[in-house]
Amino acid sequence: MLLLDYLAANPAALILVCVLFGLLVGSFLNVVIHRIPKMMEATWRQEARELLEQPAPKGEETPPIFNLVTPGSHCPHCNHRIRWYENVPVVSWALLKGRCSGCKAAISKRYPIIELLTALVAGLCAWRFGYDPWLIFMLYGSFTLLALAVIDLDTTLLPDDLTYPLLWAGLLAAVLGISPVSLSDAVIGAMAGYLALWSLYWVFKLLTGKEGMGYGDFKLLAALGAWLGWQYLPVVVLLSSVVGLVFAVSMMASGSMKRDQGIPFGPYLAIAGWIALLWGEAIVSSYLGLFNLG
Repeated sequence: MLLLDYLAANPAALILVCVLFGLLVGSFLNVVIHRIPKMMEATWRQEARELLEQPAPKGEETPPIFNLVTPGSHCPHCNHRIRWYENVPVVSWALLKGRCSGCKAAISKRYPIIELLTALVAGLCAWRFGYDPWLIFMLYGSFTLLALAVIDLDTTLLPDDLTYPLLWAGLLAAVLGISPVSLSDAVIGAMAGYLALWSLYWVFKLLTGKEGMGYGDFKLLAALGAWLGWQYLPVVVLLSSVVGLVFAVSMMASGSMKRDQGIPFGPYLAIAGWIALLWGEAIVSSYLGLFNLG
């Protein structure tokens, strides 16, 4: 209780604690980002074999346990088991000079980047919302959106294991009266978010014969609708379009992306949703004030 009272009375200490917590969570998010797509693929293979009534390949009759906990962290090159002091966020990577202590293979810079980004996100949430129950939900929502954005960039997948809990968490916050959004607005937001992209998907497919986005995008916007309410869905869609356009133009200008190359929409939805969660009201107020609509 003394610690909580201290954090409530000292915003700077709260921000520092959230930053440190974000570093730890960032290390776990690296595991989530790497393993959940692989877990999904393993499940799909098993379901496909069962559907086709095919036996598992020789040697895979009893596949090893693979989840977010087992096996422990290890080097993918030499299977060196990563000790706890080699897994301290950012610090261990820097001390090891970005290389495995066993085989000296390079460790991707993305690991410390994700950890630092998670810490930054947590600190901004603490700065924006302060000592409030809503902060707990915002930290969870922010971490989940970050994981979804990176997974979608890597694999064009938005796992149900992340989007559904995000949706339920938004509705739960509304039920408990912690969310700034009423329960009715949260429910309508979830429904409208899903139906908006679902309708756009089918209109685009009927006109072009192509799929413009995946069902994961529908679920992600539904989740954001539960957190923000239906009123902010146009803001999220507009912001995501702007973020996506800026990214696409910059990538094409640098030559790293072709003009006709498809890009996942989930990361831009996640970024826009997070911005709207923190500053959506200020953005709308500024827009209304700019055009004297307030």
